[in-house]
Amino acid sequence: MRVLHFFKTYWPDTFGGVERTIHAIAKGTAKYGVESDVLSLSKTPLENSVEFDGHMAYKAKLDFEFASTGFSREVFGRFRELSQKADIVHYHFPWPLMDIVHLTIPPGKPTVVTYHSDIVKQKVLLQFYKPLMFRFLKNVDRVVATSPNYLLSSDVLKRFKSKTTVIPLGLNEADYPRADEATLVGWRDKLPDRFLLFVGVLRYYKGVHILLEAARRNGLHVVIVGNGPMEAELKRAAGQNPNNIHFLGSLSDGDKIALLELCTGFVFPSHLRSEAFGLSLVEAAMFGKPMISCEIGTGTSYVNRDRETGFVVPPNDVDALSNAMKSIWDDGKGVAALGAAARDRYLACFTAEKMCSQYYSLYQELRGSALHGR
Repeated sequence: MRVLHFFKTYWPDTFGGVERTIHAIAKGTAKYGVESDVLSLSKTPLENSVEFDGHMAYKAKLDFEFASTGFSREVFGRFRELSQKADIVHYHFPWPLMDIVHLTIPPGKPTVVTYHSDIVKQKVLLQFYKPLMFRFLKNVDRVVATSPNYLLSSDVLKRFKSKTTVIPLGLNEADYPRADEATLVGWRDKLPDRFLLFVGVLRYYKGVHILLEAARRNGLHVVIVGNGPMEAELKRAAGQNPNNIHFLGSLSDGDKIALLELCTGFVFPSHLRSEAFGLSLVEAAMFGKPMISCEIGTGTSYVNRDRETGFVVPPNDVDALSNAMKSIWDDGKGVAALGAAARDRYLACFTAEKMCSQYYSLYQELRGSALHGR
């Protein structure tokens, strides 16, 4: 069975949450005999294809971007070529050009779309896009939501509930080898003995500005890993309390793993629905860390359960976030229990093996329906 994944960006150009999910599916379904291709756009597609971890990453020339949407003339031909070789076409939403490509060049194969997120920020443009979006989602065979929370809270997904299934995102623990002692010692020397950790791209919806204010009030040490468009503004905001705020920028996977091992707890204060799932929370759960997140009606509250694996607080509530941070900081025995429950929840719900098994079953179902003309 051959599956074509289609999304606006992919390795080596970018490797964010959606890209990591595509990689995990491609890698994890290979053991079932699934051959995967990935088609994406690139500003500099020096080669037409690159082999990556057992599958092919194909590129089409990115002509321009508008409102976070990449456009390409070349991608229509590339999609036609690759979809003809595929048994299943797997789309990753949102990306409006993808809708146009699908409707312009119907692949004639079973189609599934993983619905990663509503369109949250571009509210004005969304009104113009809606007719195309609804036509695309109506036309595909199946829709996958990444958490039951998102299926219940998304007005768009509610329209397609009859053909939507839930497959939570998962990560492969083998991709997270434990840090070596030298790396651990190096970070112990640089950072306080105890700290709370945030990992993520510094974007508008991540709520890091709320975290900074909470840390100012409670004085707890917070380590922030990642860079992004809000970085300079956040560093200015932290200027008055630099002693307990530690901006480390973008780090290697090995260093990030070391910090996940060393941290007292994990703080993920995203306060807007643009945070649709939160793979960083899955990483924290994998390492058995108690978590703090906000109730925004998305997958973050599916990964982190209030009082079970950590604390879930109202969004944009500095006092509630500060108090949750202090709870993790002060209650050693309770924190250990929360961390153990987080680890158990990762093993039960968020492994790549579980995710890929469910996707393979869905692929088989779609292919079987196509073979029997249904």
